[in-house]
Amino acid sequence: MSKFNKLLQVLLLGCSLFLISASFAATPASDAQKAREMTQPSNNAPVWRSVNSGVGTTVINTPEAGVLIQVSGHQWRLIRNGVITVYGGWLIAIVAFGIALAYLVIGPSKLKAGKSGSVILRFTPVERYTHWALAVTFILLAISGVVILWGRYFLLPLLGGSTYGPLLWVLKNVHNLTGPLFTLCLLAMFVTYVRDNIPSGEDFKWMLSMGKNPAHRFNGGEKAWFWIGVVGLGLVISVSGWILDSIVPGVAHIDRSTMQISNIVHGVASVIFIAMSLGHMYVGTVGMEGSYDGMKTGYVDENWAKEHHELWYKDVKAGGDHTGRRSS
Repeated sequence: MSKFNKLLQVLLLGCSLFLISASFAATPASDAQKAREMTQPSNNAPVWRSVNSGVGTTVINTPEAGVLIQVSGHQWRLIRNGVITVYGGWLIAIVAFGIALAYLVIGPSKLKAGKSGSVILRFTPVERYTHWALAVTFILLAISGVVILWGRYFLLPLLGGSTYGPLLWVLKNVHNLTGPLFTLCLLAMFVTYVRDNIPSGEDFKWMLSMGKNPAHRFNGGEKAWFWIGVVGLGLVISVSGWILDSIVPGVAHIDRSTMQISNIVHGVASVIFIAMSLGHMYVGTVGMEGSYDGMKTGYVDENWAKEHHELWYKDVKAGGDHTGRRSS
């Protein structure tokens, strides 16, 4: 029995030596690598340089399957967690602080003549519902987006991981599902309001006079918000958001680099949109007396119409419809 055990041990030892020698023969090391192993054991810098240099080969037939390390991901992480998170957070904080300071120091803009008691139609139900649909979807996206981008800094310490994790998961799904609805509401908003937001010479006069010149149904500031904020930034946010959702019709195989660029564009545009929206919401509610009535009931006080949109008020009183246009 002992002879059999000895014979078995010899066979196992021979197999082991054969496998070790075969492995060295299969992966011969270069003279430079051998020298490196002598002076710098376990230094695989050449290997990692090769890994980072590009795409290798793989039997898996999927996009990016040959990429072991995606170098651009590091740059994306620096921009997202550095530039967007830090400077974007400061931008929103500064805008919010400026609005609060203006409210406390200057206060809301009051009607010079006070309310007359007579009202005039400014927005139809369709126009108001279109506006509120876009506003609600935007608020859902803004709140969920803020938590996704900054939640770990102010919510995670308060709620703890067991609560913050599920909350973040819910908000991410709310964000992804609300995005397409925002796009549809954005298109409806454009169709509903574009005709009355075409820039004119009166708008530039209004801007140069810092709002002292009379305005039509929408003044220069409102038209700038419509084109730059709602249409411009809204379109950028929608397109980049659809790419991130990977549901762009007709576009297949969206690679990781495209997703990263879209994420950066989405983040920058969203931060600017939120900052601009804070100013829009302040002026449209508590910042200007009588403004909120238009979106709440559809009607505004005649003194408000004369004071802020005198040209529109005159057009309506001269026989025009609620937009100021006369039917042909």
